[in-house]
Amino acid sequence: MVRLIPRDEKFFGLFVEDGDLILEAARKLEDLVASYDRLEERIAEIHAIEKKGDAIDGEVILRLERSFTTPFEREDMHELVNHLDDVLDGIYGAAETFHIYGITTPTDEARQMVGIIAAQAGQLREALGKLESGKDITRHLRTVQELESKADQLSRAAIGRLFRGDIETLEVIRLREVYNELEETIDAAEDAADTIERILATV
Repeated sequence: MVRLIPRDEKFFGLFVEDGDLILEAARKLEDLVASYDRLEERIAEIHAIEKKGDAIDGEVILRLERSFTTPFEREDMHELVNHLDDVLDGIYGAAETFHIYGITTPTDEARQMVGIIAAQAGQLREALGKLESGKDITRHLRTVQELESKADQLSRAAIGRLFRGDIETLEVIRLREVYNELEETIDAAEDAADTIERILATV
């Protein structure tokens, strides 16, 4: 079988590890909004995962600096690492936002958006696991992009409801911050998918 991109287990393995961490953190965020108890403990668990992601991202950058050849363009690898880091940071940031802003109970829309993040994380993990072969990836990327479009509609409807309903101003501000944090994380996942798509188009 002819490989589309040079074999480099070290780089591909690191990307898979990053995907594993994103999926683990996303599932923990799902658990957080579902149970909505032990918030500080749950947030600490997500933070620990985020720190592991930072270490992996740092290792990728280090190996890029000392490697003569890379699986694909260095600039694309940097961009992919940055977007994956944004997803993981966003998951942690969203978890913190629920706690910092004193959200007593997550709204249905917030839970749905967290579910979208978890679904995107699963698809990104699948795509990263197939990155070395370059095969059967597009469908995973398309799903990430479709989920982002679904989240856009959900977020707009949720924010619109805040301003149309009989909700206190402070609560509107709090929930809007939650929605914004979740939407930025969803956007970061789409950015990662877009970067993978561009990489595939150049190999």
